[in-house]
Amino acid sequence: MTVGVGFTAVEIREFVHEYYVQPRGQKLSWLAAQGVSYDRLKRWRSTVFEGDLDRALVPREGSPMTVPPTKRTALEKARAAERAAHAAEVAKLTERIHELEGTNDTLGKAIGLLHAMNEQEPGDDPQTSDPSTS
Repeated sequence: MTVGVGFTAVEIREFVHEYYVQPRGQKLSWLAAQGVSYDRLKRWRSTVFEGDLDRALVPREGSPMTVPPTKRTALEKARAAERAAHAAEVAKLTERIHELEGTNDTLGKAIGLLHAMNEQEPGDDPQTSDPSTS
């Protein structure tokens, strides 16, 4: 039995995680807007939390390894906070990369100017003959 025809394991996992961060009372309307039935979500949810999504294994009913819904919500909120912190860190590092690239570009131009100025300077003093040897 396939878990989600037309969906990858990553997409299903992200969908279930998005469902749990929706505010209370708005989850069903969010599901309807996404075009996914509640039955399909239940199957995906049980596969994500109690089964093996990567191998498309759906757990049996009454599995002793179930995760309570309140704990699922807490896990998803913690995961959402972790993702937000990760996104903020990525944005900060991206900004730092742009700053360093700008500095590198400026240093490259300065080095180019130094080379150009060095080429324009006169070379070694020409050898003048000593007047006493003449």
